[in-house]
Amino acid sequence: MDTARVRELAEVGRPGFAVGFLAGCFAGLMALIVGQPIGWAMVSALALALPLGLLGAVYSVLTALGKVRIGGFAPACLFWLIGFPLSRLLQEVLTRLVLAGELGGPPDILGFLAYQGLISAGFAFGFLWMHERLAPRWWYKMSDHNPAALRVYERYASHARVMWEAREARKSRREASKSR
Repeated sequence: MDTARVRELAEVGRPGFAVGFLAGCFAGLMALIVGQPIGWAMVSALALALPLGLLGAVYSVLTALGKVRIGGFAPACLFWLIGFPLSRLLQEVLTRLVLAGELGGPPDILGFLAYQGLISAGFAFGFLWMHERLAPRWWYKMSDHNPAALRVYERYASHARVMWEAREARKSRREASKSR
């Protein structure tokens, strides 16, 4: 893969990175709210925001390449079923390493990963909701100079058109059945 293609795909990944990074930053905000020192909160935020941002970028690129169905919850849920627990595990390990100077993770790693897997569906829902609102606009702005962004934006526009037409057809069928 040449550098132009890598640059193109990296740009297409920006919306997912932004959504994932922002979500990870909320971990730092939560740490501040519960009374943790600001340094602890910053480490916690960065240790989660970076992996979630990188995985979010991967999700955007997979969407742009047509590997992930537009607007589909199941693919997002499966993606984050693996990605979210691994991001949380990395956050735990990095936070302990930076703040305590020791390498380690949660005492019950399987239980920790299972629990994170359970709550990953909620994260996937929130990520997908934000991504579906942010990414198409972002890709539209990039579409004049990025062919990958143009392709994925056109897929989104086509999908939106199909959804709109289906909704209008349902509405007219309902109105026709009421008038009988």
